[in-house]
Amino acid sequence: MKTSESPNESIALLIDADNAPAAKIDFIIAELASYGVVNIRRAYGNWKKPGLKGWEEVLHEYAIQPIQHFDIVTGKNATDMALLIDAMDILYTKSVETFCLVSSDCDFTPLILRLRADGKQVIGFGGQKTPSPFVNSCTRFLFLDDNERVKAVRKDKANSANQLKQNTKLMNVLRNAVEAAADDDGWARLGPIGSHISNQGSFDSRNYGFGKLSDLFSAIDLFELTKKKSGSASIYAVRNRRRSKNAD
Repeated sequence: MKTSESPNESIALLIDADNAPAAKIDFIIAELASYGVVNIRRAYGNWKKPGLKGWEEVLHEYAIQPIQHFDIVTGKNATDMALLIDAMDILYTKSVETFCLVSSDCDFTPLILRLRADGKQVIGFGGQKTPSPFVNSCTRFLFLDDNERVKAVRKDKANSANQLKQNTKLMNVLRNAVEAAADDDGWARLGPIGSHISNQGSFDSRNYGFGKLSDLFSAIDLFELTKKKSGSASIYAVRNRRRSKNAD
């Protein structure tokens, strides 16, 4: 589910290199291409640290500008503050509609909320350890270490479906979205369902082990999934099985 309407939309990619894996830069760039053009690409860190060698090796290949900040105090660094200042500078001086923050650091949550308050879209990338306030404040958040988990989930879809149904929050989000977009017969088109979910907060079916929202609904036997004709095209529609039984 992409929220951007224009593939030419300008994007600012800001990377907290201390808290992000360089090996995932391919995935990040490919994902952002669906939203627009990444015109601003910056990675922040103390580049004298051996731990940033992975990022050093991909900077030129992906045209990422390294921003150097030395550790001012032992155990602390100026990276977070530099990224925050640059983000606010971009907000006020550049024509950017989408910000991408690559980090697992919850300290950036207030920044995300500020950008969202100004009507900007914020795409987040981080590890499974990323605190929920950071994840939930983004327009969309994707886990960079999720590929292995997705593969494991797909090996046992039945078990996956049972786990999903035990996720009360997820089930409520899906049911409410279907109900909000449903017609008189209880059927709701997948597009409006996705929009309704995205308007509530960060959500991506890939974080639950499914490449598409339709795959996620299909895996849960609480919903019916069908294809309906819309002119010359076919679209997916979803209905709550409870609604189906009541109709019968």
